[in-house]
Amino acid sequence: MKNSMMRMDWGGWKKERTIPSLPEVHRSLPVPAKGSWFRKFLAFVGPGYLVAVGYMDPGNWATDIAGGSTFGYPLLFVILLSNLMAILLQTLAGKLGIVCGRDLAQACRDHYSRPVSLFLWVLCELAIAACDLAELLGTAIALQLLFHIPLLIGVLLTAVDIILILLLQNKGFRYIESIVVSFMVVIFLCFAVELALAHPTLHEIAKGFVPSSQIITNPDMLYIAIGILGATVMPHNLYLHSSIVQTRAVPHTTDGKRAAIRFATLDTTAALFFALFINAAILILSAASFHSFGMVVDDISKAYQLLSPILGTSAASILFGVALLASGQNSTLTGTLAGQIVMEGFLDLRLKPWLRRLITRLIAIIPAAIMTALYGAQGAMDLLVLSQVILSLQLPFAIVPLIKFTGDKSKMGSFANPRWLQILAWLVAVIIIAFNLVLLVQIFYS
Repeated sequence: MKNSMMRMDWGGWKKERTIPSLPEVHRSLPVPAKGSWFRKFLAFVGPGYLVAVGYMDPGNWATDIAGGSTFGYPLLFVILLSNLMAILLQTLAGKLGIVCGRDLAQACRDHYSRPVSLFLWVLCELAIAACDLAELLGTAIALQLLFHIPLLIGVLLTAVDIILILLLQNKGFRYIESIVVSFMVVIFLCFAVELALAHPTLHEIAKGFVPSSQIITNPDMLYIAIGILGATVMPHNLYLHSSIVQTRAVPHTTDGKRAAIRFATLDTTAALFFALFINAAILILSAASFHSFGMVVDDISKAYQLLSPILGTSAASILFGVALLASGQNSTLTGTLAGQIVMEGFLDLRLKPWLRRLITRLIAIIPAAIMTALYGAQGAMDLLVLSQVILSLQLPFAIVPLIKFTGDKSKMGSFANPRWLQILAWLVAVIIIAFNLVLLVQIFYS
């Protein structure tokens, strides 16, 4: 009876809640109790944009460029569908953090046995290292394209990011959110100008957002479509989002949590539609610049080199490189935060932030430096593909617990997913996991 009462006190969890991840910023941002709806909403704006960074990282660029240059506009529908799936799952991650006061890593630790939690932690650390690998390679490639810095030197220079992140976090979480949004605005402006230079056909763009049977019947198009869908949800983003929504000092009441979920959902939706524009812009630019001239481009560096002669101005390539650099830097900021959340959440292990970030970065820098030193740009691209494979393998181990927890009334109470939402979430999970498995098979066989 005593054990039963204790379990009830833990709200359906098997272990008691401990210190939150990122304790230095937990509930550090006040939410106004009074004022206009818009003022309250602004207090919640931020976490969604940190999450959106994962949907426009350098790993997605190559897929969008290949899709646009090879097939034109039809794959825009796949980008839209991917975005809608991402909004659903990220909303669930935010809700878990707000209602339970646990991020996804802590939730797994407090629900599963110690061996299972350790297994999930190892998988997640591998995924974060893989993601960090893609981010630093994107930054290194951008530095090479813009400033002719050798790829190996560019890889080593990315270690300086650690200092930037520490400085920002010491100033407060709003500074991190501000710098991320600033980089996103830079990316947005770069592609807005690029699209103006490329003069894409609006009618073709509109048709691209309509489902086409070609996507299924054309094996090559299906392959790239699976690549886009397979990279829809970055597993580390689910851990990240469930933690950083807790930076807001939300009242511990039913009404307070309900309002927080509503505002967090709006923030996530707006931010991911921003990411939709970026991904769509990359594909549209590729379709208008390369597909129209019969060019198939599947390499970021090649796209950079071809843009200026095709669009008739050197600014085209420069803007592309600047956007890639901003994308790599943004992804680095959020990836290292996710690394800290996962270690603290799964292991309840507290390391100094600089040490945690140094470990995360070294795990990625060492293989990147070796491959670029031995094999140059081709080695970097091979690592980029490998990083996406590792992310795909880890994805089910993040999605399945998330849907399970948010649909559990003993944990979520009245905030548990309604039946229709739970069915929809499982359907999305099955689609994403199936596409990831198909993509993995295709990559290994190719």
